[in-house]
Amino acid sequence: MKLSTKSRYGLRAIFDIAYNSGSLPAQVQDISRRQGISPRYLEQIFQGLKRAGILKSKRGPQGGYCLAKKPEEITVADVLLATERDINLVECTSKRKKKGECTFDGTCVTQELWCEAGAKLLDFFSGFTVKDLCDRGQQMGVKREQDHRFMYFI
Repeated sequence: MKLSTKSRYGLRAIFDIAYNSGSLPAQVQDISRRQGISPRYLEQIFQGLKRAGILKSKRGPQGGYCLAKKPEEITVADVLLATERDINLVECTSKRKKKGECTFDGTCVTQELWCEAGAKLLDFFSGFTVKDLCDRGQQMGVKREQDHRFMYFI
């Protein structure tokens, strides 16, 4: 299985928002700069994360994106499913495949194996929350960035 950049970048962006912004809205250009992801691509990814109820947005000069739930309520699996739609090791186990697309559908021993493995992988990703990622980031010494919009100099 190979996760798309949409999933990998989406998870990094969600981590970034939780780690650096907390409950304040994070601006796309800040996330983009910190994570090295194109702002246009982030906007595309964020649309799916908003539809899934993971992110919410606020318009205006003090606007941006923030988590729609607490970090401990968002699992890695939630983010991956919002960006990938399903997690499959092989295409023939996809819920999106058409009936009869695989000539061995229903008679393939390995197809069941791939389904079981995918379910275990989904279960594994369900065991980690965004808060867990933030805790790991802190343990690793990942620097937090203060929001520059609220720094005042006299």
